[in-house]
Amino acid sequence: MEEKLTLFERIQKLDRRWVYIVVALAIIIPLMLPYNSDNVTSPPTENVYQMIDSFAGREDRAILLSFYHDASTMPELYPMQVAIIRHCFERNVKVFFLSFLPTGAPIIDMAINTVKEEYPHIKSGTDYCNFGYIPASLIMATVIGMGDNIANAVPTDAEGRKVENLPIMKGITNYTEMNLVVEFSGSVAGGYWLAYARPKFGTNIAVGVTAVMAADEYPYLQTGQFIGMLAGLKGAAEYEKLVDVFAAYREPGQPLIPYVDASGKKHVPGRPFSEDLLEKSDIQDLIKITTQTEAKFTPADYEKFVSTQALADQAKIRQAKTQSDGKIVIDVSKLKEDDFEAGTWSALNRMTRNTPYKFKVARIGMNAQSVAHIMIIVFILIGNIGYFIQRARTGKK
Repeated sequence: MEEKLTLFERIQKLDRRWVYIVVALAIIIPLMLPYNSDNVTSPPTENVYQMIDSFAGREDRAILLSFYHDASTMPELYPMQVAIIRHCFERNVKVFFLSFLPTGAPIIDMAINTVKEEYPHIKSGTDYCNFGYIPASLIMATVIGMGDNIANAVPTDAEGRKVENLPIMKGITNYTEMNLVVEFSGSVAGGYWLAYARPKFGTNIAVGVTAVMAADEYPYLQTGQFIGMLAGLKGAAEYEKLVDVFAAYREPGQPLIPYVDASGKKHVPGRPFSEDLLEKSDIQDLIKITTQTEAKFTPADYEKFVSTQALADQAKIRQAKTQSDGKIVIDVSKLKEDDFEAGTWSALNRMTRNTPYKFKVARIGMNAQSVAHIMIIVFILIGNIGYFIQRARTGKK
């Protein structure tokens, strides 16, 4: 009589193609049907965010993003690039771009254009400057030269304009003002900046790397040679979260873009980084990646919001309101964009806290990655249990 197989022994004999199908589904389903999850932010990512955010609204500060990679590493690096550019556009931080690889130049254009669609007020040469592709033979000359004078080291930008004449250069001369370089790479990142820019000019350096290369960069973090690091898709997801919670946040009635008041003081929307704020329970409403269509207000916030909108739209907003759990709710899915002025419609959508897909790619990817890892761990555990059960039964025989 044939001995009856246990469940674990049956799994041991399972056709491996079924395992591949389960893992594939564990990846595909979270990508197609995102769910809300939280990514706990880490100090290396927070340090990069805080350094960039400290430059918000300042004419005498800027950052430089170096795209030292090609398309093969875009799945991990591109989301973090988009997140940082979005941060700069939200908080009025001057940002420069360059690539020492010819394959990096079109990625710069793609990243800028992807983010810029949501920020029509952002202008090339004023808010950002793209140096484009700089041949690798000029790396040392460029890295060292920018320490003395940026406009001399890179005379023209990617559009052929003289850099020294661009409005963005007001208050910006060298690394004293452009005091953070973030290099993205799929291999060892930040080497030239670490060897030439930091010792001679004291330049702050951060890196964005693929997850597999992160371990190589930690010694530079521990010694303080790098001020921070974004590691793989996890680092990108963390940065996306920080941008949603702080840079992209708007109080009801707060202007969406920077403005100068009557006294000449510049105001930059959003709010500064705060660890205490990250620990609050209501922060979960700001990091949802599922589609959000309802703008919710307290009665006081609602009146403040309505009073700052166009007069022609105020009555329409009041007609659209409903009440739920003591809050006033406006469901934008029940409204038509053409019925409102552009500023009012943008403000309503901002109040829903709905994040456009391109600004949550890393978090959706982390959902899929997490589920897939859990499934693999489960298979490993079941496989090992089945192996030892089978081995024990064989030993008894």
